[in-house]
Amino acid sequence: MKALTPTGRADETVGFAEVDQPRPGPGEALVKVEAFSVNRGETFQLEAPRPGWRPGKDIAGLVVQAAADGSGPAVCRRVVGHPPAGGWAEYVCVPTGSLAELPDELDSVRAAALPLAGLTALRLLRTAGALAGRRVLLTGASGGVGHYLTELAAAAGAELTVVTASAERGRRLAELGAAEVVHEVGAARGPYDLVLESTGGPNLPLALARLARRGTLIWFGQASRTPATLDFFGFFAGPESATLRHFHYADSDVADGPDLATLVRLVGEGRLTPEIGRVAPWTETAAVLTDLRERRIRGKAVLTLS
Repeated sequence: MKALTPTGRADETVGFAEVDQPRPGPGEALVKVEAFSVNRGETFQLEAPRPGWRPGKDIAGLVVQAAADGSGPAVCRRVVGHPPAGGWAEYVCVPTGSLAELPDELDSVRAAALPLAGLTALRLLRTAGALAGRRVLLTGASGGVGHYLTELAAAAGAELTVVTASAERGRRLAELGAAEVVHEVGAARGPYDLVLESTGGPNLPLALARLARRGTLIWFGQASRTPATLDFFGFFAGPESATLRHFHYADSDVADGPDLATLVRLVGEGRLTPEIGRVAPWTETAAVLTDLRERRIRGKAVLTLS
């Protein structure tokens, strides 16, 4: 089969290769991929790819071989899936616990934009607890996770301030329910009961300083790729006895499949909106990755195989 594989080059990070079609294990289904989306973490990994690794964690497609152990969707069922890797290909094996069936009204393009960003947003809010009436600050809100978080947190009753460098994205986040949009963390007016921080670097201590006494900061990313430096004594001048918590979306007590089914249901009910920045055939993947790196695409980039 054809698959996109890392080249190790900076100018064109992926290229097509002929690889063996994967053989599913007992608890895996073989899925014919119809669409996949790109995540920021994958673009980082493509800069220095591990030997044998192939990208692809967000896919939608058709089950062509059901799991041998009888678990998961049957043949010919349309699904959204979150494989550990390898989804930028004609076929991919996906653990049945990481699949959810799709209704007819949800197309593969929108479904492929759901997995990693949607799972992250859903699990972050589950970690944060009840949001009604709480003041919340969200940094790095321009991406897929930020859009999903904004829509879900606002619907849950949070008074949400979002940080985005883009005026255009800020307007969209306001449409999705953000009470306030600022373009740098330093412009956010605290104190906040909860901070959701995804950029790291100098923004993390700035966001922490805007936390209310005994508030919580959940650190779920480092998009700046710059380590943060914190001053212990700074807590006494601001968020005394605050909680700083690390979050990784894969550390979940709920399997991917049920959470993907929840995301699919929310989209069907009009309560969650996949934000698609560009749809292109997968033959244009290398060019799309360049545009993502140069920030010419806002919203999810989805590549189609049909």
